[in-house]
Amino acid sequence: MLPAPIRQRHDECLLMPELPEVEIVRRGLVPALEGKVFDRVDQHRPDLRFPLPTRFAPRLEGQKVERLERRGKYLLAHLASGDVLLMHLGMTGRFRVRKRAKQAGANAAEGAKHDHVVFHMQDGGHITYNDPRRFGFMLLIDRSELAQHPLLGNLGVEPLSEALTPEYLAARARGKKVSLKSFLSDQRIIAGLGNIYVCEALYRAGLSPTRAASTLATATGEPTEDATALVPEIRAVLQDAIRAKGSSLRDYRQANGERGGFQNRFGVYNRTGKRCPRQGCGGKIERIVQAGRSTFYCPRCQN
Repeated sequence: MLPAPIRQRHDECLLMPELPEVEIVRRGLVPALEGKVFDRVDQHRPDLRFPLPTRFAPRLEGQKVERLERRGKYLLAHLASGDVLLMHLGMTGRFRVRKRAKQAGANAAEGAKHDHVVFHMQDGGHITYNDPRRFGFMLLIDRSELAQHPLLGNLGVEPLSEALTPEYLAARARGKKVSLKSFLSDQRIIAGLGNIYVCEALYRAGLSPTRAASTLATATGEPTEDATALVPEIRAVLQDAIRAKGSSLRDYRQANGERGGFQNRFGVYNRTGKRCPRQGCGGKIERIVQAGRSTFYCPRCQN
């Protein structure tokens, strides 16, 4: 059962990892987790954002990780027992992977105050979950209940899958008066997109974040040219960010501790007052607030 969530304030200095960052973390964890067995789990506190599951460590110890998946912004470790370890990084959560005990000991002082969970694997590896603000969380869910779980059951399509089509966007956007930015940020529509990549995808497609979502559909529900143009730009910006190992603005790090590099390729995000990089535009990037979040766009070439 999902614990009652605590209210989060919108802090402009904090960013929640989005699909590219979570995917990079997943890829970094795969060699350390997939096919490996939990030997011991050190739980240094009873809770993160939510209380950790009852008998958390005993339910993991001795279990083999069959595979590690990503769904939206969640990591899902499928265990041989039939449980699934669901992990969310929150705003400041990160994993550190150490291959051997000696290496782990040498780095024990690194942020140790906020090392809340340590997975000791039977092959000698260590995976440490560190989270200064504790907005991340871990749950254990029976695999048979996964599809109906409150966190996963209502998630929209994966944007890198074939399920994201202009027809899908048009069907979901038809008659919607919300802004295009809010529509694309809704996890019930597209799973994994967040503030950064919605801003960047809209910029690449030349679409204003303030226009109504309904403009993606015709009166009969068919996709407009804008919907057709938007889908490949969503995919492209996510794929480019994954190739660049994600965006590191404050807290996000890869599992090996290195920063991502996509923040150096932003077109509009966090570039208020700077010249639009689109050739021949000449506009300046502006910042507005939508639904409590900053939106960055070029009012000259996004319409």
